[in-house]
Parts: sequence; structure tokens; C-alpha cells
Amino acid sequence: MAALKGIMAIVGVAAILMGGLWILQGLDIVRWPADSFMLGDRIWTRNGVVLAVVGVALVWLARKK
Repeated sequence: MAALKGIMAIVGVAAILMGGLWILQGLDIVRWPADSFMLGDRIWTRNGVVLAVVGVALVWLARKK
């Protein structure tokens, strides 16, 4: 069970980081890569928030006893 919790924590942290990048690209704060279709698109801001929340939930479940 400890291995599963470790994998959940790693996937959760990755989801939080990717969600943060999507949020910043959707808000047109991060312009990398310069020709990305996600830049300035509010849909990607919403998708990033959802992904980050899922990541937080995974990390929370992984740390729960």
C-alpha cells in the first residue's frame, strides 16, 4: 500500500505543476512555447484549475493515514 501512496503523491505533484502551467498559459502570463494554442484561452485556465485540484486531492489522499 505504501508504493501506491507514493505513486499517488508523485502523480498528484505532477498534476499540480502541470495545472499551474496551464493556468498561467491560459491567463497569458507564461508565453512558453511562443506558438502554443493555449495562450490567452480561458478554457485552459479552467482546465488547469481542475487538474490542480485533482492533484491536491491525490496528494491529500496519499498523505492520509
